Amino acid sequence: MNYLQVEGIYKSFGDKNLFEDVSFGIQAYQKVALVANNGTGKSTLLDIIMGKEQPDRGKVTFNKEVSYAYLSQNPVFNPEHTVLEAIFSTQATDMQMIKLYHEALLTNNLEQIEELSTAIDNAKAWDIESKVTQILSKVGIMDFDKQIKHLSGGQKKRVALASVLVNEPNLLIVDEPTNHLDLDTIEWLEGYLSRSSLTLLMVTHDRYFLDNICDEIIELDNQSCYKYKGNYSYYVEKKAERMQLLQTEIEKAQNLYTKELDWMRRQPKARSTKAKSRIDAFYDVEDKAKQRINKDEVELNVRVSRIGGKILELHSISKKWENKLILDKFTYTFKKGEKVGIIGKNGVGKTTFLQLITQEIEPDSGTVKVGETVIYGYYNQDGMEIKDDKRIIEVVRDIADFIPLADGKTLTASQLLTRFLFPPSTQYNYVYKLSGGEKRRLYLLTLLMKNPNFLILDEPTNDLDISTLSILEDFLQDFPGCVIIVSHDRYFMDRIVDHLFIFEGNGVITDRNGNYSDYRDEQKLQAKALNTNNKVKKNNTATVITQAPVIESTSKKKVSYKEQKEYEQLLTEIENLEKLKVELEKKLTSNLEYNDLQKLTTQLKDNSTSLETKTMRWIELGELIE
Repeated sequence: MNYLQVEGIYKSFGDKNLFEDVSFGIQAYQKVALVANNGTGKSTLLDIIMGKEQPDRGKVTFNKEVSYAYLSQNPVFNPEHTVLEAIFSTQATDMQMIKLYHEALLTNNLEQIEELSTAIDNAKAWDIESKVTQILSKVGIMDFDKQIKHLSGGQKKRVALASVLVNEPNLLIVDEPTNHLDLDTIEWLEGYLSRSSLTLLMVTHDRYFLDNICDEIIELDNQSCYKYKGNYSYYVEKKAERMQLLQTEIEKAQNLYTKELDWMRRQPKARSTKAKSRIDAFYDVEDKAKQRINKDEVELNVRVSRIGGKILELHSISKKWENKLILDKFTYTFKKGEKVGIIGKNGVGKTTFLQLITQEIEPDSGTVKVGETVIYGYYNQDGMEIKDDKRIIEVVRDIADFIPLADGKTLTASQLLTRFLFPPSTQYNYVYKLSGGEKRRLYLLTLLMKNPNFLILDEPTNDLDISTLSILEDFLQDFPGCVIIVSHDRYFMDRIVDHLFIFEGNGVITDRNGNYSDYRDEQKLQAKALNTNNKVKKNNTATVITQAPVIESTSKKKVSYKEQKEYEQLLTEIENLEKLKVELEKKLTSNLEYNDLQKLTTQLKDNSTSLETKTMRWIELGELIE
């Protein structure tokens, strides 16, 4: 069933064309993502689809039998409503009935209470309130009676997310759903949106999200759209092939153009049908030959100031915030070239930690010592404060007219803006005309202009397009100074960081080597180990108890690296043996010849013996490791 049809959309703002003949459809159960560079109109296209913006030409058609919901980047609520009131004020019929029922209870309107009670019974909607509170809790909203006007921008986005999820529309349209979510919530949302019954159209820069959820990518490029049937990894591969093919076609057209241009310059006098046809073909070849592949990419080639031996030392620092313990006697000395990722649930103090490092706030106890050569570049998640009536080039010139580069060259403010994809034709535009991603890119430019050698990046990936993120990742990998990153973007973290500060809560910070995926793999391994350790395994001949035996010992042997590896390998082998056991037992239930039956029985016996032996060895090693 077709849920949504977008046909021949044209849209321009002034002399800037965003779309020319953009067309696509969304079928039931599809999960489609729109990807494009900042400023190319992703959010505008979503607004056109939702009727918030009108196209110059073209039309959008929704299936009348389909319910749909839209999560925008900047949701709007009645500021006087509480969180629950904001959720219940949505248009879903069940939600409205629950809202009216609560109002009737407050006014003791017995007739309305009875009428609504019957309607809710018939709709089987009594569990809607528990469902609302459950989803709000999942997205990190715990105070349901708090007024909207007292929520941060990120909290409002979470309430809006909960609102569209609770309504369970047939088609969900979302714009940057992972912004302002912590990593646990993102992984929960990823699982929720992966459900086969949900149809999805989304804009996101989260590459793991795209890989794990989407089955089609629609790319907006050069005012047109290109469709790729597959996830993000497939899109990257096929786009590279498309660009290579396009380059080959352009080169062929250029060779033919040279030949045909010579023929045209000889001004053929013949006006036969054949000659006219060749002339028409010439102009087609000319258009193709003069086509340019858009390779606009941010150039990060700024100079990095020299950093000395003493960088940053944190000596037993502690901090409480509103009676909540953020840090408890935390000590760490940063070394040159370190790239640290910070993860933890919202509200555990990650941003407070960054403010302590940059000495924006003071610790309650302990000392922060910053090296004399350290130049911070602090990219905070709130962005920079710029007046909307300021021109883009004025923002840069307020910092410097000339900027030194890593290769010793110097650029003017205008030249540097061009390298950050703000061409001269746009540099005198006002800041308010920029998209959210373009403002973020401008903010990054002003940060790097100061030649920092210690970068502190608090949610740097919000609103940046994938192309800019890839280039920023390459720059950070080669960055010779120190980097601290707080980010919900798992792909970004995996490419950059070499160890993590994990904010566990209540002032506890754990330092772990490896990137985010390493940490999550370790968590999953521990969860499996705990599950396996407490499980009772049964086969058709015996019961194998996998609960760890009591081992009496006055001291624990220190586990070796080899034993640690053996422990990890055994878990994989046990899982494979269990799968094999299921397969063998299934085969034994089918009609078999005697010889085959005997062979399978022997295999199953060997499998059970091996499984028991490896399980006991795994338990033994687990006792040592614990």
